[in-house]
Amino acid sequence: MQPVSTPQLTQAARPATVSVEAIDEHGVSVPTLIAGEHPLTLYLDKREIVTLMTLGAAPEALVLGYLRNQRLVTELADILSVQVDWEIDSAAVTTRAGSGDMAIAARLERRTVTSGCGQGTMFGDLMENLEKIVLPDSGHLDAATLATLLDNVRRHESIYKQAGAVHGCALAAPDGEILMFVEDVGRHNAVDAIAGQMWLQAISGGDKIFYTTGRLTSEMVIKTAQMGIPFLVSRSGLTEMGHTIARQVGLTMIGRAQGKHYLLFTGQQRFSKDGA
Repeated sequence: MQPVSTPQLTQAARPATVSVEAIDEHGVSVPTLIAGEHPLTLYLDKREIVTLMTLGAAPEALVLGYLRNQRLVTELADILSVQVDWEIDSAAVTTRAGSGDMAIAARLERRTVTSGCGQGTMFGDLMENLEKIVLPDSGHLDAATLATLLDNVRRHESIYKQAGAVHGCALAAPDGEILMFVEDVGRHNAVDAIAGQMWLQAISGGDKIFYTTGRLTSEMVIKTAQMGIPFLVSRSGLTEMGHTIARQVGLTMIGRAQGKHYLLFTGQQRFSKDGA
């Protein structure tokens, strides 16, 4: 089901890779693809909010997901437009009612610097809203479906295979099929872009699986939970705070997941080895 009202969006995607010359170990010049990286300054009703470093492959979705995950805008219908202009490296968001300067200023004062690459800040009151997050207990994931998801990710065409230097995130169906796959210079940008697409398409997270190539920090756990997704999977490890928050919100979190290997850290009630 589509939302009642969706904002006007530019279509300002940039090429994800560029070709440069490199010299190999034999002294030979080799054309080589590298990942793009561009600053994108976000303005909310003419107020500067943040500058994100991004590939620029899905800038409008990135902006929407950032606003959603930071709780700066809570309803998609409140947004009139998102206008991305790469000539001035900016994204201008206009809301229907306009943002109260005092309210936004109060939010900006409560930033917490995090370990994220490519973004690395979150607003302090997100931690205070954790008790309001309720994840569904009805979802289920088994080892065979997890292996299917990991194989689908492995075989997925990606910028990383061409150029490296990026993180990837995927939204998967209950059977492990990849519904969305986004890469960016920071894993937080990738998760925000998926959050934005879910918002635009009115996709519920209750039966979905979220996969990331990056480590499972507190911010990644919070963002996954805010999207209503009960399963978080990574090929990497996790932090102590990420583990604590995952237990607090009841998230099923799996790390070090490659091939048939995995470590189930939290939310054991939703996982089984045999599909039962």
